[in-house]
Amino acid sequence: RLAGGKDDTMRELLAIRLVWDAILFNLRKNMYLEKKWKEVLREASVSAPSADPAHHVDALLQIALEAGYQRQMIGALSRSGRPEEAEIRAEAQAVFCIDVRSEIFRRALETVSPAVRTHGFAGFFGVLAAYHPLGAASPKGHLPILFNPSYRIREAPAGASEEEIGRMAEERRQRIRVSQAWKTFKTSASSCFSFVESFGVLSVGKLLGDSMGWSRSVDHPDTKGLKKGETRLLKPVLDPPRDVAADRGDGSGPSGIPLADRPAVAEFALRNMGLIRNFSRVVLLVGHGSTTTNNPQATALDCGACAGQTGEASARIVALLLNDPVTRKGLAQKGIEIPDDTVFVAGLHDTVTDRVDLYDTEILPPSHDGDIRKLRQWLDAAGQATRMERAAFLGTAGLPAPHVAADVLRRTRDWAEVRPEWALAGNAAFIAAPRARTRHSNLSGRSFLHDYNWQDDVGFSTLQLIMTAPMVVGNWINMQYYGSMVDNLRFGSGNKVLHNVVGGSIGVLEGNGGDLRVGLAMQSLHDGQRWIHEPLRLNVFVEAPQQPIDDVIARHELVRNLIENEWIFFFRISEEGGIFRRLAGQKWQEVSAKS
Repeated sequence: RLAGGKDDTMRELLAIRLVWDAILFNLRKNMYLEKKWKEVLREASVSAPSADPAHHVDALLQIALEAGYQRQMIGALSRSGRPEEAEIRAEAQAVFCIDVRSEIFRRALETVSPAVRTHGFAGFFGVLAAYHPLGAASPKGHLPILFNPSYRIREAPAGASEEEIGRMAEERRQRIRVSQAWKTFKTSASSCFSFVESFGVLSVGKLLGDSMGWSRSVDHPDTKGLKKGETRLLKPVLDPPRDVAADRGDGSGPSGIPLADRPAVAEFALRNMGLIRNFSRVVLLVGHGSTTTNNPQATALDCGACAGQTGEASARIVALLLNDPVTRKGLAQKGIEIPDDTVFVAGLHDTVTDRVDLYDTEILPPSHDGDIRKLRQWLDAAGQATRMERAAFLGTAGLPAPHVAADVLRRTRDWAEVRPEWALAGNAAFIAAPRARTRHSNLSGRSFLHDYNWQDDVGFSTLQLIMTAPMVVGNWINMQYYGSMVDNLRFGSGNKVLHNVVGGSIGVLEGNGGDLRVGLAMQSLHDGQRWIHEPLRLNVFVEAPQQPIDDVIARHELVRNLIENEWIFFFRISEEGGIFRRLAGQKWQEVSAKS
């Protein structure tokens, strides 16, 4: 429906279930069954008793828990941030995804080098693109699921002819087909036992390596079917193919971003990021992803703004776009002057190891070699600081830095590891404000950080985008964690060790039966001794004038329902640092850390 289509699959499935129940009821009909059926219907139609004293106690405790966190955040944000030194050119700028895990890394990077300025924006970086991997049957959306892709960007080896691209794609598809056929043979009911008896000894080396964490048990989906060395050759291609017939599409139109569109696409991205002036020599776009193995819930660790995939493709696409001379010429005509010595670099933050890899640096001019070398040093130091901070939650607190680094590397390869990282556990706040508001606060990796300067927001279109897209997605994530914790039986998925995946991506069964589960496992919330996540509704803090905020709420029913029904708590930050809470009925109430 988000794409303008129609899908009645769920309704049809429910109809099948109802018909099946009716058939069983008629076949096995008796007085006892009929009586029990009526009792169940009667109980289902009666609301839960609201007068239960235990419910009132639970509600009061929940309010107290949330009020305590709100006072903490109000105290931190009401202190006016130090003004940004806007006229001083930073040595580097780094745009991170708003994911809560980025908050720790951003803080560490700014500590390692105060000359670096960090920014926060949703990890698709403003380009509504679907990415078409080499040899894939169809593209994958690398954007929030609230949006539809405007462009299809294909992946291809750099500098290759269309004939070479087609041959390489076909070879990859062939390897994948052979691999799938071999896997089917090994696991089928008719051949699995004879296979183990005949060839099992040949798997001893791999079994030992995978068990000891020396190798990955399976290839990463993004590299499946590729030879060693081919992966580093593949890049996003912004230009359409010279031979349109060679553009293997899926009905979604030709690939690439037309030259005429590029300035407008880049302007949309930069203005919504808040990057419209004072560019540094190096601007780093940092997507994020997670490296794990034997993990059916791996997409829950990747980027929500990229539809549950890593942010690598998005970062590389936008970096290529902003380095394009045609794009820059068009941007200058729109009032955004990017200096000739500014380069954009794509990176990927691995949220398990806290390592940041840089991409496509070989195409940068030699004049920036020193800048890139210095940037890598800062990123390595920030990664170490981030790992040491996260060690307290991973059972490695107090160990030397090399031991902590070795432990997180082990987690990427250990097929028995049920807690490779904590993902977004602990999320509790969404902040859209200038970085000066939060730069000197330790937010403990619990806040979605979106840079926003309302003075630069002509018509408040960026404010509307923030409140209708990333804020809403933040609420979805927050509610997934909240529901999975407070009622894991209904909204979570139980014990991860017992999971059996159903249909590839439909859900899981816990063991060999029970209900289909789609929520988070207990291992994503609890470390075996204590809860890592706190069940708090999302606290949204936006620094902007009251009237445009009221206008967005009035125009968008979804946003209004979230706020007025208290699925989220919405606070406005004034320029002077005052905090005002939005109440039902278009009312605002000033609050403080003491109230």
